[in-house]
Amino acid sequence: MLKILDRYLVREILPPLLIALVGLTFALMMPPILHVGELLVEKGVAWTTILHALWTLVPQALCVTIPMALLFGILFGLGRLSADREFVALQACGISVFRVLRPIALLSVIGCAATAYETIVAVPAANQTYREITLNVIESWADSDIKPRVFFQKFPNRVIYARDIQTAGGWREIFLADDTQPDQTTVYFADRGRLVIDREKEKVELVLEKATRHTTYPGRPDDYDVSSYETLTIDMDAKTVFPKSQGPLKGDNEMTIKELRATAAANAARGAPNDSQRYTIQQKFSLPAACFVLALIGLSLGVTNRKDGKLGSFALGFGVVFVYYILLYSSRAMALGGRLQPTLAPWLVNIVLFAAGLALVFWRAGAADQPIRINIPTFWRRSERLADGRSLPPGPPTRSGRVVLVVRVPHFDWPKPGLLDFYISRQYLSVFALAFVSLVGIFYISTFIDLADKLFRGAATTRMLLRFFYFQTPQYVYYIIPLSALVSSLVTIGMLTKNSELIVMRACGISLYRSAVPLLLFAALASLALFELQEHVLADTNREAARLNGIMRGYPQQTFGVLNRRWIVGAGGDIYHYQFFDPARNHFDGLSLFELDHGSWKLEAVTYAKEVVLSRQAWEARQGWRRQFSTATKRNAMRTVVNYTPFTTRPLELEQPGYFKNDEPEADRMTYDQLSRYVTQLKASGYHAVPYMVQLQRKVAFPFVTVIMTVLAVPFAASTGRSGAMFGIGVGIVLSILYWTALSLFGALGAGGWISPMLGAWAPNILFGAAALYLLLTVRT
Repeated sequence: MLKILDRYLVREILPPLLIALVGLTFALMMPPILHVGELLVEKGVAWTTILHALWTLVPQALCVTIPMALLFGILFGLGRLSADREFVALQACGISVFRVLRPIALLSVIGCAATAYETIVAVPAANQTYREITLNVIESWADSDIKPRVFFQKFPNRVIYARDIQTAGGWREIFLADDTQPDQTTVYFADRGRLVIDREKEKVELVLEKATRHTTYPGRPDDYDVSSYETLTIDMDAKTVFPKSQGPLKGDNEMTIKELRATAAANAARGAPNDSQRYTIQQKFSLPAACFVLALIGLSLGVTNRKDGKLGSFALGFGVVFVYYILLYSSRAMALGGRLQPTLAPWLVNIVLFAAGLALVFWRAGAADQPIRINIPTFWRRSERLADGRSLPPGPPTRSGRVVLVVRVPHFDWPKPGLLDFYISRQYLSVFALAFVSLVGIFYISTFIDLADKLFRGAATTRMLLRFFYFQTPQYVYYIIPLSALVSSLVTIGMLTKNSELIVMRACGISLYRSAVPLLLFAALASLALFELQEHVLADTNREAARLNGIMRGYPQQTFGVLNRRWIVGAGGDIYHYQFFDPARNHFDGLSLFELDHGSWKLEAVTYAKEVVLSRQAWEARQGWRRQFSTATKRNAMRTVVNYTPFTTRPLELEQPGYFKNDEPEADRMTYDQLSRYVTQLKASGYHAVPYMVQLQRKVAFPFVTVIMTVLAVPFAASTGRSGAMFGIGVGIVLSILYWTALSLFGALGAGGWISPMLGAWAPNILFGAAALYLLLTVRT
């Protein structure tokens, strides 16, 4: 049965443990929430399906965060006891470090059991469910992917373009290009069209009304076919809409231990490597055992008489976690690279840190009132010495006898920071620095975990990995600054409230608004820093980081760009199609120009050129032909008349070269001006620009988040700040989760066309700003 001391220690450890568990799990799940959540919301997927997909990601994160949260809980709980000298009282009562180990061992057993359940049972099932959801959710939403004035190219060898959407369903003024036959190219122009999906028979059909078909033959340029239809039904590729046949194959993380052993045996029988399966089996047991190792280290580092308390434990915990996971995934990469036994690698870090933790516990048992000190040489401190080596004693200032001219200037009483401002700023900056370094450490750990196997398998060098960290750090900082500002404001005001310092300030006539002025100034500076990062740093660093990431992961070259976009709408509404475009030489290969009668949506002429070059600021088509279409009445029937004209060279009226040179980079690799110009070009070219319009507005809206969160944090912490620093950190985590969820949700709604792009970008700021203003006006100042 647990005694009073045991229950007391458990109560001290559990709250920070749970807060750390929620915060760390959210930090690891933030990238998939932003990516997968926004994608599913944009597609219009049901909320139950979205929540189910995101919920399946939780077990994978818990495998890592349960041991980490246990360490933080022990460090925070024991750190509070040490800071309040309660552990000194325990020692005076004859209670040693080993007696404190009993409740910690109980929590370690519970954490080990929970982690074992996640790694052995929950993760395989959840990962497989997630893959099935993401692979099959598209089948219900293929028809909604076709946007007006946007080329839809997901059907193999077919391109669909619609100028408008009908209110009753379907599209108006359809263009369809069909390259399914290798020896011919067919284009269709139709007044109306719709996509018919039969999910039971897994059949997809495109129905066109009042359609005209034009067919050319590359090998026989003189031949040409044209036909008209009242209604035309075309079978589309059903595999594009219904990708599932036998279900997704299972990877190592989706397999149970039994399946992993069977796969390893099968690989060994045919001579294939099975290091990954052998390592994964052992990792399912080594991660739960890490709870005991980290608990032992947490006990040895937490039991002391230092006065830094919980915030010091916060920094110490991240140092331990960083070392643990660096060693863990380094050994994993070495095992998969053939440099270490796969069955030993998962246990190596546990063995090393368990020995270190055991030694620290025994050392702490004999010297519990002595902190771990690291002596730093003070060679930079120098004193003035005389010629004989003696120190120069202080003396009164000497007078040189010179005449000194004193010029008095008028005194201006400019506003300047006072003693209170410096006091609050010092507390704020100390918490900000601690939160900033800790959050950067989380990103570094997660990134290293992801790329460690590339390093030890030879796909990346140490220099390349360090360069990637260097160029990726500004993006980390861009996301971390708002979180650090929020936590710092909550903790600073919360500590002032807990220590009754705010009451003293009010008694001296200093309101809450005046006390919060330094925090608001720092928030404004943080917003300016975000703007500067966004406009002058992130575009270049993100491009280089993406390039290095692609090299390390072996990604192919990007398939969409100015070289091979192939379909584009001209400024006048005509349609261009080309096989290749060289932006350096302004040279097209295989250009087709479809000239349209926009009133009747009929094809007036089509021009084909084997190559088109820019000569003397004018486009020149070479080795091609031109067909013009007209109608004539013959025997009381309307017929299409085709006028065919081949040519060797011919001037061609096209847009300026810059019109064709807008590739599709990521929004985070462009400045505001670059993205604005790109959105304008996409709109004119007929490509879907709404997601980029949301990103454009977000570049203005996001930097204001530091000011909004600070204004929200000040009255909130003043009202509920009696719980101290840990409560502030917990509230910061919850508010961060809510803000990032709102950011992803409204961004996806804007990108999907459900709300305007401006509202999609600014809605989180509007909601949180309104809440902040309400609290600020109603709090006791």
